[in-house]
Amino acid sequence: MDWNSLSNTEVIQEIGRRIKNYRLRKKLTQQQLAEKAGISVFTVAQIEKGNSVSLSMLIAAMRGLRLLDNLELLLPELEISPVELMKLAGKQPKRIRHKKTGQ
Repeated sequence: MDWNSLSNTEVIQEIGRRIKNYRLRKKLTQQQLAEKAGISVFTVAQIEKGNSVSLSMLIAAMRGLRLLDNLELLLPELEISPVELMKLAGKQPKRIRHKKTGQ
């Protein structure tokens, strides 16, 4: 799927559809997911309908479905290239001095 070609609303709707499919595959009711996630059934329904919810609610639903490890694929940690590492090595402070105040 080309996520960049979708509008924000379409992305939210697709995420909701996928959350619902995961819930159904795990044979959970909305009530059960809500209890596992610590959110309301209304919030689960809003997510699945593709309505906008807060990021913390989405994370809670993903936690309830045991999908949080997938965030590593969504936003992988940036690695520092060897060249950048060499540039940074020369800029590490050898000591820290605080400015004197009140004199």
